[in-house]
Amino acid sequence: MADAKPAKDGFRTYAGLTFLIGFGFFTMGLMDPLYDTYVPLFLGRYIDSKTAIGGVMTLDNVLQLLLIPFISVWSDRTRTRIGRRMPFIVVMLPISAALFSLIPPLAAFSLPALIGIIFLFNIFKTSVRGPVVALMPDTIPGDYRSEANGVINMMGGIGLTVSTLILARFMVIRESLPFNIASGGILLAVLVLLIFVRERLPEKQEETEEKISVWTSVKQVFAPKRTEGEPERDSSVIRILISLFLWFTAYEGAKPFLSLFLVEVMGAAPGSAAQPQGVAGLASVIMAVPAGYLAHRLGRRRFIRLSLSLLALVLFLIPISGLIAPRAGLGPAGALVIFLALMFLYGAVWIGVVVNSFPMLWQMASFGTMGIYTGLYYLFSQSAAILAPPITGAIIDLAGFWGIFIFGGLCMLGAWFVMGGVKAGEPREKQPLVSKNNRRVA
Repeated sequence: MADAKPAKDGFRTYAGLTFLIGFGFFTMGLMDPLYDTYVPLFLGRYIDSKTAIGGVMTLDNVLQLLLIPFISVWSDRTRTRIGRRMPFIVVMLPISAALFSLIPPLAAFSLPALIGIIFLFNIFKTSVRGPVVALMPDTIPGDYRSEANGVINMMGGIGLTVSTLILARFMVIRESLPFNIASGGILLAVLVLLIFVRERLPEKQEETEEKISVWTSVKQVFAPKRTEGEPERDSSVIRILISLFLWFTAYEGAKPFLSLFLVEVMGAAPGSAAQPQGVAGLASVIMAVPAGYLAHRLGRRRFIRLSLSLLALVLFLIPISGLIAPRAGLGPAGALVIFLALMFLYGAVWIGVVVNSFPMLWQMASFGTMGIYTGLYYLFSQSAAILAPPITGAIIDLAGFWGIFIFGGLCMLGAWFVMGGVKAGEPREKQPLVSKNNRRVA
């Protein structure tokens, strides 16, 4: 496969560039937790059914399912002076920021206005996600992408932590204030990307002219047989995609209801509703980079399976802790502390799955098909995001909030089992030799 050039100094050569690329993920970290935490609360002013709220929250995931694969492939074939991903970033992100700032005032106006701005905002935010994600593997060699993905996820985690633990506090002053501050931060991040990041060009001219149809590319990904010179795939791609569908079913099923869980079950104030995502995000910041390095040494598959088993354990412990805390006389405050501690552990382990799953797919892609693999990742992850909230909303209506954590734990165990048959996607054991001018010679 065509790949960015390895360097004799290892990942350190690309650390600065990876940090700059991470500003794209920083913007997602600013927007997503505020959206996931407060839009359900905004909807709750008009809608009583948790199933209905979960259904509305899947609107953005439907758009992601439809748009991310299409836009990712489109960016594969885009050629401009500033690159193939950057045009989407400099246009779509600023528009997303402007629409994001309009969510609170329109939420106060009416339900149709709220749903309308949700729809428009997600069209533009969704359109930029694929190019933002594909910018890193375009530039960083395959052997270093776990480490690089750790850095950019750390940047996303910093954005999440700022959003949930700092910006969310401003909700008590004015509901629109954290959304406005986040929008300003997004505009600054776009300037950083535009000024400092230069996209890599293909090493060979024929890569630039490569025009493989989307259908042909997808058939090559899932083909049971391989052509000479291609990496061995067997069923690894399919298994990774099924696994990520299962673990995102667990993750996306609980995420939109954490704020309601904290307010309705734990008795927390609405201003503290973002705390679960905040502590999980803080843990992700701490563990993102170590997760990339550990997976490079232990093996990505092995590290992901270890993470999945621990995630299942944490999710099973949450309902148990809810029973233990009252009997131990800890009271609501003690139960909240236990829950937040488990969410911190969840975030620390979850980032190990996120950091290493994308690099496993990218390891089997080429320069001309990076968007295809990025699109397939989002096709399966967003399918889970669409199906999960209505299911977990129904579980809450039937069995209470504790049921969604048990459901999530079972999904994590299912993903652990499927990942056991993955045989590809690991970093190469030996780095290619490089000459003095950093050209690959072996």
